[in-house]
Amino acid sequence: MRALVLSSGGVDSTTCLALAVKEYGNENVIALSIFYGQKHDKELIASGKVADYYQVEHITLDLTPVFAWSDCSLLTHSDKEIPEQSYGEQIKEAGGSPVSTYVPFRNGLFLSAAAGVALSKDCGVIYYGAHSDDAAGSAYPDCSADFVDSMGQAIYLGSGGQLRLVAPFVSVNKAEVVRQGLVLDVPYELTWSCYEGGEKPCGKCGTCLDRAAAFAANKIKDPALAT
Repeated sequence: MRALVLSSGGVDSTTCLALAVKEYGNENVIALSIFYGQKHDKELIASGKVADYYQVEHITLDLTPVFAWSDCSLLTHSDKEIPEQSYGEQIKEAGGSPVSTYVPFRNGLFLSAAAGVALSKDCGVIYYGAHSDDAAGSAYPDCSADFVDSMGQAIYLGSGGQLRLVAPFVSVNKAEVVRQGLVLDVPYELTWSCYEGGEKPCGKCGTCLDRAAAFAANKIKDPALAT
């Protein structure tokens, strides 16, 4: 069995990569990272460092043209500011709609692209790091359990039963992801989550706040802030 892991260079996908390597061995794992026109490349740099750490094959794709018409605040052509608020605060302001950092159906496109690559590389499973915090209140609807189940069925049927989707964290929060990752000695010091592309994480955007809370819940300092 070979596995493909969607790798963003962040906490969740890197923990997924650790799980896949433990399950199948690094020689049977591929990390797939996707550029989609975001305002910085820190995520891709981090995903490359993580792939090197685990000594797995690393493939990159550029899906930027698909999002050329989106005004999502994460994208280079958008003049919207990235919110400096927690996801909970953003959801309240959005009235239950997806937050402004939701890239239209991004994860659906990522998983479809991953399925094509996985089949071409003789993989039988795709790992996807969505967790329950991301889906809460429809902040990112393409992280929900219903979405994962539906995409999993589509991938299985569309591949003729050759390919499965595994989302090990879809029913747990980010703190639990970190807890499992600490057991696996995941190199969180190599990861990047911040939506801004500065020298250091901003500490104010939704994903920075979410990440900080997850490490605090495990009573440790974020290793990435100690480097």
